[in-house]
Amino acid sequence: MAELGLSTMERLMKKAGAKRVSKDAALELGLLLENISAIISNDAAEFAIHAGRKTVFADDIKLAAKKKGF
Repeated sequence: MAELGLSTMERLMKKAGAKRVSKDAALELGLLLENISAIISNDAAEFAIHAGRKTVFADDIKLAAKKKGF
């Protein structure tokens, strides 16, 4: 996992109701979230470019997430 820390993933999972979280589970969640983030970010950047902008806005992220079913 390059960007998202294990402790952050553990905290998210515990906030969602997990009593205990294995290191492997935290690592897997982090990898999954990084992949999802890359996919959404790519689409959002394409939306910004299509709109003639260099800056990605929150609405681009929302639209990209909706496009992917999130």
